[in-house]
Amino acid sequence: MKTPENGAEIVIVTAAYGYQAVKDLGGQTPLLKHIAEAGADGVEIRRELFNEGEVNDLKVLGEKIRQHGLFAFYSVPESLFLEDGKVNPSLESFLIEADSLDARKLKIALGAFVPGEDLTPLKVLLQQHAVELVVENDQTKNGVLHPMNAFFFAAESLHLPVAMTFDMANWLWVGQDALEAANTLREHVSYVHVKAAEQRNGKYHAVALDDSDGSWKPVLDALPRHAPRGIEFPLEGDDLTAVTRHYVELLRKEAKEA
Repeated sequence: MKTPENGAEIVIVTAAYGYQAVKDLGGQTPLLKHIAEAGADGVEIRRELFNEGEVNDLKVLGEKIRQHGLFAFYSVPESLFLEDGKVNPSLESFLIEADSLDARKLKIALGAFVPGEDLTPLKVLLQQHAVELVVENDQTKNGVLHPMNAFFFAAESLHLPVAMTFDMANWLWVGQDALEAANTLREHVSYVHVKAAEQRNGKYHAVALDDSDGSWKPVLDALPRHAPRGIEFPLEGDDLTAVTRHYVELLRKEAKEA
């Protein structure tokens, strides 16, 4: 497996290619070739993009990922805490799936965290699995700075084995300053979703870095250099390997210049 000189591993999020492209290719497995040939280090597998074959045998998918010289992260479109403030009862199943995939990290949204809630059962559950749980700021009311900060303060106090996935653009959707959030939460960040967005007709849309205003650069510079960079902005074009390689090389260059 490749070890980048700058220490920042580059991960490709399969969702960056778009739902329709993944469906047309027959699942996420065919993307591994493009991702590996582009020089990336890892792949973020999305649970919502599984086809029947992939979801039925995660060990096989994990082995194919390793055969391509990549490591895996695993993302589930769920929340850690439900609306009643309790831990999602499906979390254990997600952890088992991540273990089967041999994933390094399991990414999940925060959900309705209630300060003061006893997190000891969560700690016990997480200690039974090798995968690291990483909690992401999403595009909901629960993904804003205050609850995220409160959760990580509580997690740190309890020595909970969790860290943060910092999505650089999701702060725009919730009307908050990404740079302020980066400076506040950086000590908890172990994974970065690199993403830019622009407003069209009053709504934000993710855009490729080359098509953005460049405001993503100071935010990325404020985050830990060692944290893997996940490319989640749109990767589109006739040659998926070439467009992926372009942005892998761009982020490697940015890391060296930081």
